[in-house]
Amino acid sequence: MQTVTLPEPTLPPIIQRVWLDERKIKRKVRQIARQIDRDYAGLNPHLVTVMKGGLFFLTDLARAMTIPHTLDFLAITSYGPQSQSGEVRITKDLDEPIAGRHVIIVEDILDTGLTLAYIYKNLERRKPASLKVCVFLDRPYRRLIDIPIAYKGFDAPDEFLVGYGLDWRQQYRSLPYIGIIKPEVLRAEIQG
Repeated sequence: MQTVTLPEPTLPPIIQRVWLDERKIKRKVRQIARQIDRDYAGLNPHLVTVMKGGLFFLTDLARAMTIPHTLDFLAITSYGPQSQSGEVRITKDLDEPIAGRHVIIVEDILDTGLTLAYIYKNLERRKPASLKVCVFLDRPYRRLIDIPIAYKGFDAPDEFLVGYGLDWRQQYRSLPYIGIIKPEVLRAEIQG
């Protein structure tokens, strides 16, 4: 059988380089799904993500899992100066009650932990049987609040990343890889 080499994707002009390619992403998602399948065998976990960024990871994770599970979504908005305050408001709540259920919060990226801490406490008050966190990307060096992570994909570099749910001005979320934005694009944004 002949090996076919696919061409490198044409990168959007704002992207310096691909940090995580589609192959590595898929392999890690399958690995996390297998671990969840083992840990939740017979428990029918309820996967919850925050729109819009976590949608891509949640979708791939759910498709890679082999045990029965359900999905739900939250939408939030951050407010305060530069949205770094961690103050959030839920704009779309869960469709189903989670009391007595095994819930996994599925996130695309964990930075300071402020927003996820709010979500975790909010869901914890609803009395799930268990509540765990699954993040695809982690930036532990930015953490302001300690969050217990049960499942993790990769430690992310201190770069502005786009693709696979991560956006730049609400664009580029649907890229099948994760790229690093060019420094000059970020400088132009700051100076603009």
